[in-house]
Amino acid sequence: MPPMSIMTLKIEFLKGVGTAKADLLAKELNIRSVEDLLNHFPFRYIDKTKFQKISELTGDEDYVQIKGQVVQLQTLGAGRSKRLVAQFTDSSGQIELIWFQGIKWIEDSLQLRTEYIVFGRLTEFNRKFSIAHPEMELMVGHPAVSFLAPVYPSTDKLNKKGLDTKSQRRIFRQLTEKLLPADLPEILPLYIVEKLKLLSRFQAYQFIHFPPDSAHLHAAQKRLKFEELLCMQLKILQYKNRKQSLIKGYIFEKVGDLFNGFYSKYLPFELTNAQKKVIREIRKDMGSGKQMNRLLQGDVGSGKTIVALLSMLIALDNGFQACLMAPTEILAQQHFQSIEEFIKPLNIGIGYLSGSVKGKTRNQVLTALKDGSIKIIIGTHALLEDWVEFQKIGLAIIDEQHRFGVKQRAALWSKSTVPPHILVMTATPIPRTLAMTLYGDLDVSVIDELPPGRKEIKTLHFNENKRLRLLGFIREEINKGRQIYIVYPLIEESEKLDLLDLENGYQALLREFPMPEYHISVVHGKMKPEDKEYEMSRFIKKQTQIMVATTVIEVGVNVPNASVMIIEHAERFGLSQLHQLRGRVGRGADQSYCILMTSFKLSKDSRERIKTMCETNNGFVIAEADLRLRGPGDIEGTRQSGLFGLNIADLAKDAAILTTAREIALRILDSDPEMNEPQHTAIKRHIDHRYRNLQDWSSIS
Repeated sequence: MPPMSIMTLKIEFLKGVGTAKADLLAKELNIRSVEDLLNHFPFRYIDKTKFQKISELTGDEDYVQIKGQVVQLQTLGAGRSKRLVAQFTDSSGQIELIWFQGIKWIEDSLQLRTEYIVFGRLTEFNRKFSIAHPEMELMVGHPAVSFLAPVYPSTDKLNKKGLDTKSQRRIFRQLTEKLLPADLPEILPLYIVEKLKLLSRFQAYQFIHFPPDSAHLHAAQKRLKFEELLCMQLKILQYKNRKQSLIKGYIFEKVGDLFNGFYSKYLPFELTNAQKKVIREIRKDMGSGKQMNRLLQGDVGSGKTIVALLSMLIALDNGFQACLMAPTEILAQQHFQSIEEFIKPLNIGIGYLSGSVKGKTRNQVLTALKDGSIKIIIGTHALLEDWVEFQKIGLAIIDEQHRFGVKQRAALWSKSTVPPHILVMTATPIPRTLAMTLYGDLDVSVIDELPPGRKEIKTLHFNENKRLRLLGFIREEINKGRQIYIVYPLIEESEKLDLLDLENGYQALLREFPMPEYHISVVHGKMKPEDKEYEMSRFIKKQTQIMVATTVIEVGVNVPNASVMIIEHAERFGLSQLHQLRGRVGRGADQSYCILMTSFKLSKDSRERIKTMCETNNGFVIAEADLRLRGPGDIEGTRQSGLFGLNIADLAKDAAILTTAREIALRILDSDPEMNEPQHTAIKRHIDHRYRNLQDWSSIS
């Protein structure tokens, strides 16, 4: 009888775990099996052979490792400000170690005048260095051999119950020692392993937890990241292929009089090559017999609206209606006004519908939509209501699609017996790695070229000492007839952040720019929608010269006369958000400016964000930098990446591996769509097991 595989063992039977700790691991980290445990990867490694002297610390280090003794322990403060402070010395100097939690346990366990190894993040306050909640290990018994010690994710509850990173290390050591190659059989086809020179699965799991050196660690990471990303891409592409084979779309065979007439006679400007390429992609989709599901990415001002209109004219040429849905009334109104102006010579029925359209006007719009006399309808989420009926909807365009929920977008499908073609647009550039992941089942088009004649927005970084110069500049621009945005990160005063809030800023501006010579609008998220709309409309109509606002103006205000965007406390904003705010100006013929106001003292990340903003106007460069700095979980519209439960791959750092995985996944499915060939059955089983609980695939697109 063959020996039982450790993979079948319950984790409570592992030495050092037991029932109580197994229950806690399940609750805190969702670890329920040996397989889950093996995929609980270290998030960093400590080179246990490298130490720094306290006197040599500069503050540029992220993490430090020192050895010495605790010479004094003190509990300071009370209540929430209570902390334990240890004076830690080596032969060169002294540093404070600080704990805010677990004080009693740490105080009881620390030994004075005993050699320790201390590891942690270095912080500086009042020109003094300290380490908060350091990892501490007695020098006695510390191995002298060179090795990279894994550091595992943990929680306060796990730490208190004896499952800190050191305890986890012991559990993993005994687990990996018991593993056999048969416990982790190969799932990748051998031709891929050989071509990419990958470690075996068994070797990769051994070395990811206990790498003898950095070369073995990198090889293990490469293997496991590739495997994870390949499985994810295979799942996404399989879903996309099945969806395309099951869901048929209307065939728009012709490009007729409306499209050709508008294009040749009434298009007021020459399209960029990028716009022409996107329109060709859309035309091909809508004539294929499959339902189009296309994501259109285009930076602020790149000309997505004209692409949307030309797409709608193709639908109309084929006897269908089209709709465009926007997340706010202001944005929907702007689309309506610009498209209505464009198509005036074509005599096409166009309508507008939102929550504010009521009574007789609403009934007229609904009737005209149902009988087909309205060919193009533009509006807000009101278009999704059950009582909105189309005669024959063939194309639905959704602007700023991340602002709509999945169910809202899916509601468009119920408006027709055959699902309409879907074009979703966003002015938030999405890095290619995220587009391949989040929108992997959509086809992606990119307008990466601005219309000719657009002046690049000049972005400047000011500190508080340039405030007077800034006020003078505002006056100069207003005297030229221009308008100014001033954006604040907060609405109410916050003592913790110590920021100049919107209300204080508004009062200061009133003193500098008094009525009746100047007029100021105020817009923030706590205002009633009708008040917000009123203030925005005053600014749009040039009744006010300055708009003081929070980020509610990030999307949906188009004022060509506004030439200056001032962002207060710009260090508090993410890169993509700063770029979106900057995109509110630069829409007219005048030179526009974005001024980033910050405090003198900036973190390393803040400095890099501000530097990136000043160096480039390219939204895709900015999105890549934002992804690198903040990670995918923080970026607008990308939280869905959690669906795939990435354990080791990092979409911000592993673009090259993801691209390779995507190419190989496409080749596999091209030759073996159902993955039934013997060389693909192991990875197919693994994917089915890994994604067994992932059912709501509609949430990807």
